[in-house]
Amino acid sequence: MPEIRQNRTGEKRLLAVLTGLLLTGLFPPAHFSWVAWAALVPLFICLKNTAPLQALKLGLLAGMAHYLSLMYWIIFVLDHYGNLGLLLSIGPYFLLSFYLSLFTALFCWGMVKITRCVSFPWFFVAGLWVALEYLRAHFLSGFPWCLLGYTQYSHLQVIQIADIAGVYGISFLIVLSNGLVFSLLFRQTPKKKAFFRVQFLLGILLLSAAVSYGFYKTGSQETFDPQKNITCAIIQPNIDQSVKWDPAYQTKSINTYRRLTLSVSSANPRLVVWPETAVPFFFQDPSDLTEDVRLLVQAMHTDLLFGSPAYRRKKRTYVYYNRAYLLGSDGRTSFYDKVHLVPFGEYVPLKRFLFFVDRLVAGAGDFEPGKNVCPLRNRNLTIGPLVCFEAIFPELARVQVKKGAQILVNLTNDAWFGFSSAPYQHLAMSVLRAVENRRPLIRAANTGISAFISPSGKIEERSPLFVEATMIREVHPVSSHFSFYTRFGDVFALLFCAVSMMILLWCWTRTTGRDNKNTQAHLKNIHKALE
Repeated sequence: MPEIRQNRTGEKRLLAVLTGLLLTGLFPPAHFSWVAWAALVPLFICLKNTAPLQALKLGLLAGMAHYLSLMYWIIFVLDHYGNLGLLLSIGPYFLLSFYLSLFTALFCWGMVKITRCVSFPWFFVAGLWVALEYLRAHFLSGFPWCLLGYTQYSHLQVIQIADIAGVYGISFLIVLSNGLVFSLLFRQTPKKKAFFRVQFLLGILLLSAAVSYGFYKTGSQETFDPQKNITCAIIQPNIDQSVKWDPAYQTKSINTYRRLTLSVSSANPRLVVWPETAVPFFFQDPSDLTEDVRLLVQAMHTDLLFGSPAYRRKKRTYVYYNRAYLLGSDGRTSFYDKVHLVPFGEYVPLKRFLFFVDRLVAGAGDFEPGKNVCPLRNRNLTIGPLVCFEAIFPELARVQVKKGAQILVNLTNDAWFGFSSAPYQHLAMSVLRAVENRRPLIRAANTGISAFISPSGKIEERSPLFVEATMIREVHPVSSHFSFYTRFGDVFALLFCAVSMMILLWCWTRTTGRDNKNTQAHLKNIHKALE
């Protein structure tokens, strides 16, 4: 077995950067997700025999290497659509990466504390990682982009455990695996060998149980009555974002949607899905274009789910919403207003103090969040809409299903991201919403990637990026049961939060007591020497 020698500072930093780059390579469109089960090992090596303060710095370095390489597309969004210019766009990009890196830094600090105090630390270390992911998903407005568990979205047998523990359960297994690999590669002291054997055995049993559960769930999918299937169609129009809101282009946009929608009419779809803000005007106002959309739905005898901006008068001003409409073939209309808005994209938080970033919300202006997460119903179909990046928040999909959603539909416009890795990452995160709640998920994106996703997380069909596309598929609305996750939510993540707080508090008090004893002994020796 190799021994860990005392790494010099430069070597530790290189290992931290290596871990950050490895973590980025785990996410799509790269195909190295299998590396996830050992990607943290270089970080664990450089944290060996490291002081907590130095661990904090190394964790910050690893995080910066990861997030700067993961979210480079932010520069394109801010430069091209936020009109900030290339140089000014770099500032927010670095600030967001630094903020997210703080969670990696806290993990490294906590890991050093735990490994020094606990004889079988890896379950607690994995729990700490999950606790910090959960905190990142909820602190301030929350930004759970590319949590570690999402790296496994294409491995169906691994992700089935999400219907019990959510995406956080998969993150827990990955970090636990990394800890066990690290322990195998490097010698344990004789004093800790017994603890290591117990920890290793329990870890292998847990990992085996999770994968076995995955094989069981994918091998025994519930059989559905095909007579209850409905035919659904996705329309991907590939509308250029730079002209989308131009009033002169509105008629051309609607004609594109009409042409593509009529092309699938021979399949007699029960539901047609257009993307987020597909209708680039206020559908609630009577107009020729509004009437064109209504006549299209009536002519095809279908239901249409689509996005459109909306407004209402509030005192002496107007408030705006990012809205999803369900327009029935019978003329009935229901809607859902997006609840979780994109900070600096759809609104400016703390606008009184951050007035100088107002340019980031150019176009539609500030949106107001919706008041209620609610599914949309028409006849015997109940749909849970998730608008844009609402699909990366597990709780929103869970509430939609608890309130009766039979299918989940993600309406999005990923044109903002250009030809970057972001559309692939966004799709990967949507997959877990289907698995967690055991509901089919339909994803309609303006420029792609649109997809049909089964309740097991299998991407049954997907579109290319930046092309016009239509997709037709039979979908089975599910309403017969709730998964454990749907019923109880993130109980495992919350448990990890509580355990992490208690174990860190215990480690702190134990370390403080040991330091006090050492100080007293040192003072006693000084006193004896003076005598």
